[in-house]
Amino acid sequence: MQQRELDESARSEIPLVVVKSPSRQPLYYRKRIATVPKNVQPGDLVSVGLGNGTHLGYGIYNPRAELALRMLTPDALPPGNEEWTQRLQTAVELRRSTLQLDDQTDAYRVIHAEGDRLSGLVVDRYADILSAEAFSIGMYQRAQAVLERLAPMCGTRHWVLRCAPFSADQEGFWCETVTSPDCPDDVTVKEAGTRFLIRFREGHKTGFFCDQRDNRLAIASLCRGKSVLDLCCYTGGFSIQAATLGKAAEVTGVDLDEEALVIARKNANLNQSRVVKFVQADAFAYMRDMQRNGKLYDVVVLDPPKLIRHRGEMEEGTKIHFDLNRLAMSLVKPGGVILTCTCSGLLLEESFHRLVFAAARHSGRTPVTAEVTDRETDDESASAESRERTYIPPRPVQILRKSGAAPDHPVAAETPESDYLKALLLRMG
Repeated sequence: MQQRELDESARSEIPLVVVKSPSRQPLYYRKRIATVPKNVQPGDLVSVGLGNGTHLGYGIYNPRAELALRMLTPDALPPGNEEWTQRLQTAVELRRSTLQLDDQTDAYRVIHAEGDRLSGLVVDRYADILSAEAFSIGMYQRAQAVLERLAPMCGTRHWVLRCAPFSADQEGFWCETVTSPDCPDDVTVKEAGTRFLIRFREGHKTGFFCDQRDNRLAIASLCRGKSVLDLCCYTGGFSIQAATLGKAAEVTGVDLDEEALVIARKNANLNQSRVVKFVQADAFAYMRDMQRNGKLYDVVVLDPPKLIRHRGEMEEGTKIHFDLNRLAMSLVKPGGVILTCTCSGLLLEESFHRLVFAAARHSGRTPVTAEVTDRETDDESASAESRERTYIPPRPVQILRKSGAAPDHPVAAETPESDYLKALLLRMG
């Protein structure tokens, strides 16, 4: 797919897209678009205004997408070279100067979509490589120019660019992963002294989950001499930190993805983490096996993949979250802790907390039949007969920490719904 230049300020004609009403967000869905010139192509820079002639700024338009218009600037002029450079410098300064992340790690997010006023694009730094994921066709078309301008600011030499997994469905385009010349297929990074291998072609997202950095360190601080279960462990971020920084006595990481576990085992070897073992298994099946065996853990981490990608998956995704939490909590020793997470942005914080606390009410130490309880989401959702059959005294729960993504994943004030990652650290009685 052809790449575009960033600076289009000298264009003589920029198409005008008229919207029905202004939005506090930089995002306009198709139903809010009033008129569009016929010659507008996917990814084009457009002027945005109201029917009364009021100018609202400039954005990138995609007629194929439900989220059709992503605003770039509210200014009277389209963004030129100076504004693009300033926007990227501001993002880099947040990470390197304000947060001083270079002192802690060489793996962190540099561009976080709306949080850095670049909707549709995320970029992570992994040592000498910038790894980008494009969620919109317009930002994909400009991503190579962004990466080439960003690299000198970060002190990196290479870049990787890939499409988001569902871009074909949501944006109407797909592309192969592209890289800078001679870009390595993998790289080793450090997080608080712990080493992690990142492979770009096999990895999910940009290759690693930088957003969980602070949560990994928080859990590690509670693991000394403890038994740890890391569910949906991917390449072992929580597992390795629990063993390396946390000095856990035993760590079990569970994931269904065989390729991810290959890297997880390499990460364990990189850090000489002898107490870690990884198991390829479905999380539900593994937890039920542990229930039957009476196995309990001091520390449990539950970090499933994105279960709600659109509103049509809300009901089923919420139920799956409930079932995962109920089973995971049943494996926590009395007085032990669980870190439970969701990266489903559509699942609001209040709703996530509510389902977690409902799951805690159902998490006993006695195995319960899946047919009766797997689809319960609160006490009222089951019949009186089934509640009597499955009643388990509620467990005392203490909230130790509420958190989300690390601060290199800023949330713009006008798009609070982009605060996608929610995490609760709980102590189970």
